[in-house]
Formats: sequence, C-alpha cells, structure tokens
Amino acid sequence: MAQSAFRKTVTLAITGASGAQYGLRLLQCLLLADCRVWLLLSDAAREVINTETDYQLPPGNEVLLEAFFSGRFDAKAGQLQLFGSRDWFSPVASGTGCPASMVICPASGGTLSAIACGASNNLIERAADVALKERRQLILVPREAPYSEIHLENMLKLTRMGAVVMPASPGFYQRPQTVEQMVDFIVARLLDQLGLDQALLPRWGEKRAKV
Repeated sequence: MAQSAFRKTVTLAITGASGAQYGLRLLQCLLLADCRVWLLLSDAAREVINTETDYQLPPGNEVLLEAFFSGRFDAKAGQLQLFGSRDWFSPVASGTGCPASMVICPASGGTLSAIACGASNNLIERAADVALKERRQLILVPREAPYSEIHLENMLKLTRMGAVVMPASPGFYQRPQTVEQMVDFIVARLLDQLGLDQALLPRWGEKRAKV
C-alpha cells in the first residue's frame, strides 16, 4: 500500500522502561487511526513486554515480530514495519526519510541520556537524533520514580532542544476504574500531541462547553 494511502507516518519506539502497556496501546490506536507506523523495539523492551503483559513475543528476527504485531492489531498491508536496532538503512536513520513525528513510549533513563548526549549507538537513539536535528516532533514518555538529578538534567536539556517530555503520570479527574483507563489517559494525551482525533478521554471542560 502506498504511503499516500495512510493518514500520516509515525515512528514509535518502545524501550525497556516499565510501562510497555503504554507503548502497545499507542501502537494499537495509531493503527486504528489509519497511521503507518515504523516500530522500533529495544532488546530490553522485548523482555519487559513478555514480563509485564500477556503478550509472549516470538523469538527470532524482526520479520517474525512484525508479523506478530500486525496480526495482533489487524494492521493493513504495509501499515506496520519493524526495524532492527542496527538497520542503518531504514528511513528513520536519515533526515531525508524520517517522518514528521516520533514517540518513544516508554523512554528509559538510559535512552534519555543517550539522546541528550547524541550517542546514536542504536537505531532508536539515531532516529531521535535525526528528529532533533531536523526539528521534527519528538515526544518522550519517561516512566521512572523518583527522578534523579541526572534524569531531570537530561529532560531539561531535551526540552530545550525542542522535544516534548510527557511523563507517564495519568490524571484521576476522570475517575478511572481500571488500569486500562489509566493507560488510555496517557495515550489520549499522546494522540492529542500528534494531532490525531481520539475518543479515549474527554477534554477538560468539554461537558460544560456543551451546556
């Protein structure tokens, strides 16, 4: 399927921080929103997904993982593509190929540090480096507590570079009854940042505005 057939293209990276549910739910919502997704998984992320969720990822290469997620979330042909951590010829590795938006959800402290320093030791770090240098949208979702001075310095540094830091800190004014609703709070905010319509979370004051 041609690129023009999709609403937009988003790079989604999932790292090894706790909170894989956020990244997987975002992946599902992006596909439902008719976005093409270029998916990047760190090695640690695969372990966390197997530990924190009911998903059991197939061992093996990116082809098998891509097929797994495509089948799990009913992706259209060509809608989801997964790139390996050393695939330097993937579109996200260059400013001439990267999409307008990248989300790292969740983003580990080590990933924040590497991006802030321009390390580019793997494809996730390189893709984020490209997004920064090209002045593209980069959203980082750290899931850590408490934050050390190093974490805070790196987040401040990245914010000054133009990235948006959105910690996985769900609100409670919507009175969530399930873990899934708490996850959806963050995913809804991410979809808002990406300029995508969402019905996961009513906006503040929405009911009052309709009166």
